Amino acid sequence: MPTRRAIHPRSALPLALAALLLPLTACGSDDGDTPDARPSKKPAAAEVPRPGDHKVTLLWKGEKRVYTVHAPPGYTRNEKLPLVIAMHPYPADGKDMAEISGLNTKADEENFLVAYPDGVNRGFNALICCGTEDDVGFIRTLTTRLTRTWHADPSRVYATGISNGGDMTYKLAVELPDTFAAIAPVSGGYLGTDAEKASYMPKTPVSVITFIGGLDEHYGGMDAGINTWQKRLSCEPGGPRKLKNNIRRTTADCRDGSDVVVYRLPEMGHSWPGGGGGSMSDPQAGIDATDLMWEFFESHSKKAY
Repeated sequence: MPTRRAIHPRSALPLALAALLLPLTACGSDDGDTPDARPSKKPAAAEVPRPGDHKVTLLWKGEKRVYTVHAPPGYTRNEKLPLVIAMHPYPADGKDMAEISGLNTKADEENFLVAYPDGVNRGFNALICCGTEDDVGFIRTLTTRLTRTWHADPSRVYATGISNGGDMTYKLAVELPDTFAAIAPVSGGYLGTDAEKASYMPKTPVSVITFIGGLDEHYGGMDAGINTWQKRLSCEPGGPRKLKNNIRRTTADCRDGSDVVVYRLPEMGHSWPGGGGGSMSDPQAGIDATDLMWEFFESHSKKAY
C-alpha cells in the first residue's frame, strides 16, 4: 500500500502552513448561481445510474471536480435510497476513503448510496485546513445532483469523514443544515476560528455520532469541540457507559431535538475504529465505527425532527 495513505493529515501539514490556512477557511463564495455552479437536470454522459462504482466529473465554477458514486446490487431509480457523503483525510482521495471506511460493503448489505468526493489537491477546505475551495457549495451541488439523478432520498442524507474529512462534516452541518439529517465525524473536530464563534452552529437539527482516540495528538481539541457543540445546542448528556477496551460512550439529548453520541477510545490514535482495512483503519479498536454510524443514521431523518 502506498506510503502516502499512512500519513496522518494534520501531522503532515507544517504548523506554519496550518496557521496560514486558518483565516482561509471561510474563503470561497458559496454561490450556486454562477453558470458553472448550477447542477444539470440531465445525467452527464458518464453518469448512468446503476449498481456498482461510477466516477463522475462535474464542472464546478470553472474547475473539474470529481466524485465516485457507489450503488448497491439491485439498485434502481424507482426506490429512494439513503445517501452517505464520505470525505477522505488529507492528503488522500475518495478511493482511500472507501478503503479506510469499508462503507461500500456496508452499503451493499444495507441498501444505501455512498458518494466519495475528491478534494482539490487532495484536501477539503474544512475548519482548520486544507485548501481554499468552496467545498460547501460543491457538496451542496453534488448532493442536489444525486437526489435528482440517482433519486437519493433528500430526507435521509448523511455525512461522514475522517480527519480533514471529519472536520468537514461539522462545517457541512453548520453551513448546510437543511441538507443533512446527521453527521459522523471520525477523528475529526469542531475546532478552528469559525468554530470559536458562538453563532457558528446549525440552525436546524443535525444529530452527531463521533469517534475520537485518546492517543490522538488532537484528542484535546476534538474533545473540547464536541463539548462546545453540546453546550451551544443546550444538550443534556447522560452518564458515560463503559465498554470493552475502556471505551466510554456518552449520549445527549439536545433542545432542538437532535442527539449527540460520543465514543472516546483511550487506546486508539488518529484512526477509524474497525473499518475496511485501509491505512488509517484500526481493527483492534474494539468497536466498528461503520456499523455504529449506520445504525445511528437509520434512526435519524429530517422527517423525524
